[in-house]
Amino acid sequence: MALEHELAAQRQRAYELRSERERAVRADAVTAVVESRLAERALREGESIPGIRLPDATGKIVDVGALLAEGAVVLSFYRGGWCPYCNLELRALQARLPDLRALGAGLVAISPELPDRSLSTVEKNELGFPVLSDVGNDVARQFRLVHPIAPDVVRYQLGNGNDVAAFNGSDVAEVPLPATYVVDRLGVVRFAFVAADYTRRAEPAELLAAVRELAGEHAGDEKGDNDGGH
Repeated sequence: MALEHELAAQRQRAYELRSERERAVRADAVTAVVESRLAERALREGESIPGIRLPDATGKIVDVGALLAEGAVVLSFYRGGWCPYCNLELRALQARLPDLRALGAGLVAISPELPDRSLSTVEKNELGFPVLSDVGNDVARQFRLVHPIAPDVVRYQLGNGNDVAAFNGSDVAEVPLPATYVVDRLGVVRFAFVAADYTRRAEPAELLAAVRELAGEHAGDEKGDNDGGH
């Protein structure tokens, strides 16, 4: 099943559970993010990513630069383990992890949540790739992805037991836009998906296609080197 089908089903479930007032508040919040044009200003194809060294769910520092030395890397920014759309996306990425690895690519997910929260997300979704904690959204800010959650939405989240600020070890509830990047060995973005609507995500099939194209380019480069450029 395509990820979008699962996301659409979750959108419908959420719609049915919410009051008319809550639906309006959440829709207005998405509209405000769209109108801010944040997604349009985010890091895009052709730009180089900043250096990324962040702790994983066990506290071990992961250097994305070292992963890039081995091959392309898929970077997925998600809002937090409290977000059902994020969990659907993470599970969909996990299902394609063997395909990515077969192409020599790595996969890393990043959220602003504290490592213990990230560990819960890893365990709940049975993830086999690094999930990093960008506490303070420092890296996401360099990707130009960060925005505060609307106060009216925060009130609904608190009512559901989701204290996003506390989950992030922060005084404010702010999150990155959902964003997925395919980055080549040189650290250059070759595919970028950034959504102003938090219920929308990149299809794993699109990511695989981008990685496959990069793998073909790399194989061509190696052949050229072996042929002496002829």
